[in-house]
Amino acid sequence: MHIEHVAIWTHDLERLRQFYETYFGGTADAKYVNPRKQFESYFLTFADGARLEMMQMPSVPQSKNDVEQQFTGYIHLAFSIGSRETVDALTDRLRTDGYRILDGPRTTGDGYYESVVLDPDNNRIEITS
Repeated sequence: MHIEHVAIWTHDLERLRQFYETYFGGTADAKYVNPRKQFESYFLTFADGARLEMMQMPSVPQSKNDVEQQFTGYIHLAFSIGSRETVDALTDRLRTDGYRILDGPRTTGDGYYESVVLDPDNNRIEITS
């Protein structure tokens, strides 16, 4: 058994697709559009086969969660990108490009080398070695 995909809502589908393609190497399939429901989505596939579904529908409200705080439910996506050097390089690139770094890079108490960044919709992303 494996997790088939994870899905996230957005109010700017193209911006979020571009972020995950640019920084994490995702490849989007064709956009799915259901005009009756005003629903649009992409599935992005990553090199190891993991998939991320991004969905947009005007009736979905903005999250009221505070990005500075933890909360119950799904809290982050983690991408393992190979080495401490690649974590450092991608974190620096994201910072330079104006994305907010919440933590790191650092070694966590359980031995991960990681940084935590917010994507354009303020979803937490862990970048690990």
